[in-house]
Amino acid sequence: MPELHFPWIELASLLPLVGAIVVHFIKDSERARLYAIGFCLLALVSTVGEWIDFVSLGEFEAHDHWDFVAQVLGPGIFVVDELSAPLVPLGALIHLVTIMATVRTKADRFSFSLALLSEAILLATLSCRESWALVGLLIAATIGPWVEMRRRQRCTRVYVLHMTVFACLIIAGWACRTALEDSAGALLVAGGLLTAAALLRSGVAPMHCWMTDLFEKATFGTAILFVTPLTGAYAIMRLVLPIAPNWALQSIAIVSLITAVYAAGMAVVQRESRRCFCYLFLSNASLVLVGLEMATPIGLTGALCVWLSVGIALTGFGLTIRGVEARIGRVSLDDYHGLYEQMPMLAGFFLLTGLASIGFPATIGFVGLELLVEGVVDVYPIIGSAVVVAAALNGIAIMLAYFRIFTGKRHPSPVSLRISRAERMAVLILSFLILGGGIFPQPGVESRHHAAVELNKKRLRTISSTDNTAISPRDEEPIDDD
Repeated sequence: MPELHFPWIELASLLPLVGAIVVHFIKDSERARLYAIGFCLLALVSTVGEWIDFVSLGEFEAHDHWDFVAQVLGPGIFVVDELSAPLVPLGALIHLVTIMATVRTKADRFSFSLALLSEAILLATLSCRESWALVGLLIAATIGPWVEMRRRQRCTRVYVLHMTVFACLIIAGWACRTALEDSAGALLVAGGLLTAAALLRSGVAPMHCWMTDLFEKATFGTAILFVTPLTGAYAIMRLVLPIAPNWALQSIAIVSLITAVYAAGMAVVQRESRRCFCYLFLSNASLVLVGLEMATPIGLTGALCVWLSVGIALTGFGLTIRGVEARIGRVSLDDYHGLYEQMPMLAGFFLLTGLASIGFPATIGFVGLELLVEGVVDVYPIIGSAVVVAAALNGIAIMLAYFRIFTGKRHPSPVSLRISRAERMAVLILSFLILGGGIFPQPGVESRHHAAVELNKKRLRTISSTDNTAISPRDEEPIDDD
């Protein structure tokens, strides 16, 4: 396996970990925020360096130059490939802009040390290829939100119950996979357990109530950091996709498609902005799962593109709602708040990120959603139109929320509600990525297509070794580059 020219992966995971320790001992919240921004920025630089270094190699996968962790724990722990290469910088960017957009009214309640610790775990997770280590990291990531909710003296029963079931399922699934590696029956059982774990972690209905509970009881920033990187989808790609047969994946895709439509419909009727965002995220995340579970090159390409666009767009959308909450408190969608004149930049960013999440033309989600629709319709010609229905309902929910929050009667404020300099910087970074990815989509789509083809080939080789009937002729057909 080729190696990178510098230990970017280990450095990117180590910097937030060191930052979490340093920030923990800083009592002043504003100073802690500045230190946290610094460590997040260094981590982002390291992940971008890893991406550039990896692309320069021209290989499908590579490991670190020093690979210190591999020397201690064994080879194959931290490896970057075409799937994870852009996801690692995305995870670092989500944490950076979330901490940058944390205003003073939120800084005392938002734990910067826990945010940095969650970033260290996330970056290690997205770079991990050793399965037991990945299982451990996925479980470890669930601890941070629980710690915060306990600090806030909120009931954690729902969250703990679901995450405990998730941990038991994923451990049992991979234990079954490793104990009976060559048995087709063991692969079926292991695939079922791992799929249930990944779907629970992704919030697929009816296992989604923990996510609405999280958004209600944790700080908005912590909830955004926990869900928007889509680590449940990453678990599916690493643990489920290589071993699950076609019929199982396509059955799961139907469940995800139902969840996408259901969550979109729920988003339309919500009366509180956090719950509206939660259901919008559930709908879009389920659409990503639909594409991943099609196991066809075009569907997988669309899902990988939508994965990136959802991570960027919905992070910005959530941060916009969080910024409004920091100024006026929890936002009810029962009344018109008329906040456009007080915060015009936030209003424009709200509309941009919301439309980008549903694949509006000239935004980063447009091409990915088109590929996803085509991939689903190719497998399910009739019910594939449900993807379009889900996107349409999401668009209605976004426009309803925009009119409720930013239009209507005026609400004059004695103090300025305009965004701060740090918030403005976060808005500009995300806006540049959303519009840049929409106007120049070819590099991203080409990279995601190549990753989809290679991942599908690896999956077919794994499945064919245990069950030759699992391969369908359609899976082996390449898609046109046009």
